Amino acid sequence: MALACAVHGAGAQTAPLASAPTGPLPAEVEAALVRARLPRDALSVLVVDAQGGRGAARLAHRAQVPVNPASVMKLVTTYAALEQLGPAYVWNTPVYVQGTVQDGSLRGNVYIQGQGDPKLVVERLWLLLRRLQAQGIQVIVGDIVLDRTAFDVPGHDPASFDGEPLRPYNAAPDALLVNYKSQVMTFVPDVPAGLARIQYDPPLAGVQRQATVALAAAGAECGDWRGALRAELADPAKVAFQGVYPAACGEKAWPVAAADPRGFAARAVEGMWRELGGKLTGSVRDGKVPPGLKPAFVATSPALAEVVRDVNKYSNNVMAQQVFLTLALQKNGVATFDGAREVLRQWWQSRIGDAALPVADNGAGLSRDARLTAQALARMLQVAWQSPVMPELVASLPVSGVDGTLRRSQSRAGTAHLKTGSLRDVMAVAGYVHAASGRRYVLVAIVNHANAGAARPVLDSLIDWTAREP
Repeated sequence: MALACAVHGAGAQTAPLASAPTGPLPAEVEAALVRARLPRDALSVLVVDAQGGRGAARLAHRAQVPVNPASVMKLVTTYAALEQLGPAYVWNTPVYVQGTVQDGSLRGNVYIQGQGDPKLVVERLWLLLRRLQAQGIQVIVGDIVLDRTAFDVPGHDPASFDGEPLRPYNAAPDALLVNYKSQVMTFVPDVPAGLARIQYDPPLAGVQRQATVALAAAGAECGDWRGALRAELADPAKVAFQGVYPAACGEKAWPVAAADPRGFAARAVEGMWRELGGKLTGSVRDGKVPPGLKPAFVATSPALAEVVRDVNKYSNNVMAQQVFLTLALQKNGVATFDGAREVLRQWWQSRIGDAALPVADNGAGLSRDARLTAQALARMLQVAWQSPVMPELVASLPVSGVDGTLRRSQSRAGTAHLKTGSLRDVMAVAGYVHAASGRRYVLVAIVNHANAGAARPVLDSLIDWTAREP
């Protein structure tokens, strides 16, 4: 499918932002910086009218300095995707049946061809395999072949970013991304039996799983319940717990990235197929769909507008990378990071003009190398405000003090739709603030400093200051 044309409307005519020098910060922001032990030059901030063309910036401080934006970079990826692919864009996952079906048995192979679906989660994998059974297949006398060739991405060490390979946010993109390459373990306490039962989703073939864990002593507080479990998760073929689970926690879910990321899809597909009562005489393996074979059916993802909401509300890194790579897949027929960066560059020059091009890296902001300026991002957000896809973009952003990654914000609840970003040494917000006057402002505020983790009150004070416009 060809890329949809970028929309050129009023947003493309938004006047360039004034080149505002570093100016004084509001008193409450200065005070918040002092309390957080952050210097003024740790902060880059720009506040401008969302409509553009109404004079100088309301607040500008180091707005032209390239900084690491962390997950605020997802704004660039998701807005570019909404414009180029369209809010109704869906990912298709074709399923092919090769061979003959007789008396419930297929003598041949099944092929599942990944096309980058970011949301092939447990429920949708279940539905896909149920549809396969609806073809009259209960026994596969052959293999299930996973075709992942739509993405050509380099090998990935999930420990390379921060030494946390089992954290789901470190999962790598994949043409056939099953459940974000993560398993969810749900603990349900049974007090009379003195244990907690454990449910694993998706079920993984070839993995020895502990079904229960003992409850902690009566009266134990929930606290660090994950630490109390003393989990052993590094072995791809075994999950074990040497500790206990506090009954006071009630039911809890723990998502864990796969210890064997490359083999996760195969384990999940086989495990789900067998749980559905299906039989397989061969194996689940990687391969390629034979030329000329027509799909038996196609599994379709939720629309891009829904996917973008998940990406931005909950800052899902691997979903953002799937969306980013899809830009290249739709233009070039195969997805590479270089291809996605080139598509983004062309779109940026066409839509945003001469504002400094972001260094997008992987498109998710999970990067030490990503860079952009507050001024360039604010310019993009002004263009987005006048774009036909503005409603979908704004609706995808967390609402201050209400939901997503801003639900715990101490700023005035409901006044802002903002994407958040945080890494070691980075804390950021960017998006739209509704002021008391009724005007909408673009706010971009990014802190780069070793003590950035203390910057949340600084960002909250900026949100409140922007909203309190006289």
